[in-house]
Amino acid sequence: MDYSYYNSGDNSNPNNNRNNLLANGWRPVQRDFDIGYFWHVLQNDARELSQKSMNLASYYADALGRTNYSWWANLINVTSDYTRGEFEKFWAYITPDPMSPDYRYKDVLSTETPIVQFVSRNNIPIDYVLNRLQEITVLRTLEILGRPDIITQYYSERDFYFPAEKFKSWERLDVINTVYAYWSKEDIWLQIDPYERGRRSYTLMAKNMAPLINKATYDLAVMLSGYQTRVGKVHSQFEIRSFPKDIQSFTDEVQQTILNQHQLAVLVHGEPGTGKTVWTQAVAKEVLMPLGYVIFILDHDAIANFVPPTYLERICIIINEADNLAQNRASEVAQYNNKTEHILSLLDGTLYQSVIDDKGIQSQQRLVILLTCNTTERLDPAMLRKGRVDLMYEFVQKFV
Repeated sequence: MDYSYYNSGDNSNPNNNRNNLLANGWRPVQRDFDIGYFWHVLQNDARELSQKSMNLASYYADALGRTNYSWWANLINVTSDYTRGEFEKFWAYITPDPMSPDYRYKDVLSTETPIVQFVSRNNIPIDYVLNRLQEITVLRTLEILGRPDIITQYYSERDFYFPAEKFKSWERLDVINTVYAYWSKEDIWLQIDPYERGRRSYTLMAKNMAPLINKATYDLAVMLSGYQTRVGKVHSQFEIRSFPKDIQSFTDEVQQTILNQHQLAVLVHGEPGTGKTVWTQAVAKEVLMPLGYVIFILDHDAIANFVPPTYLERICIIINEADNLAQNRASEVAQYNNKTEHILSLLDGTLYQSVIDDKGIQSQQRLVILLTCNTTERLDPAMLRKGRVDLMYEFVQKFV
C-alpha cells in the first residue's frame, strides 16, 4: 500500500482520511464513564456542568417537540448527526480525556526522519552527520522499547487508537495527525508529527531517558570531516596487548583515570610510525566503547564546528596531529585560525559547560579527549598547563 497520501499532511478530505484510518486498523476510542472524574467535575465546575446539561436537554426537547412532523419522525431526529454531535461533546466533558504526554518531562529528544542532506555555505556535512546521529539514536531507542502499550491519534474531532497487538512498525503506521504512544514500564512517550512527502518528526519524552540512550548509542563511532563524514561502529586494527609493555602499562593508567574522573585529556606524542593513532583506536575499542562512550574522530576541518551533543552521557573525542591544529598562537600561522582556542575550550569544558541547562538530558556529561602529535614543541603553551592535559606519554618504539 502507498502511504504517501496519508503522510502528506493533506487533510482536505476528512471523511476519506477517517475511513482510511478505520480501514487500516485504527479504532475510535470509547470514552468510559468514571464516577471519580464526574464527581471531580461536579465539585469544581458545577455551574458549567449545569449549563451544558440544560443545553443538551434543550437540544433533545427541540428534536422531539417539532409540531409539523410525525412523532416517529421526531424520534428519528433525536439520532441525527447534529444531536448526536452535541451529546458526544457533553460526554467528552464529563469523561476523562485519553492519556497524553506530560510536557513537563525533563528529558526530550527529537529528530526528523528521513534526514535530508543540504550542502551549502550555511549547512556543512558535519551538521548532516550530527543530525543523522540523533536520528539513529531515536530510531534505535524505539527498537529497544519495542511495542508500546498505547497508540492514539486525534483526528476530525475524534480520538482513535491502534490495537497494540496489531502493531508492526512505525513506518507502516498511518499518521494523518499527531500520534502519541506510551510505554508504561519505562514511563516514556513518543509524539509523531507528519510532514510533507512522507517525512515525520519523532519526539521522545521521559523523566529519565539516559539508560535507553546509552543502550541505543552503544558501540557507535562518528568521523567528522570537512571532506568525508560517517556514522558507524568502533574499529581498531591492533589490540592493546600487541603494543609494547610500557604502552600497555600507560593504557592501564589511562583506564583507571577514566573510571575516576568525569573529564580526562590524554596527549601522546612521538615520531611518525610509533603507533599513536592506532593506539587511540585501540583504547576507543577496548576501553571506552565497553564503558558506553560514543567516539568522535575530528579532523582539522571539523574541530572549529564541533560541539558535543548534550543528549549523550559519555563522549570520547579523538584529535590526531594536534601539533598542526593547536599551534602556538604567537606564530603567524596560528593567528589565521581559531582551532587552538576551540581545542582549549574543549579541554577546559568551557565551550559547553559554562552554562548548564537544568532541563537538558545530561547535566553531568563524562568526556575523554585523546590527542596525538609528533612533537609538543609546536603546541600552544596553554595546552600543556595544569588542568588541561591530565596524562602525557611519549611513544618511542617503531610500531607501524
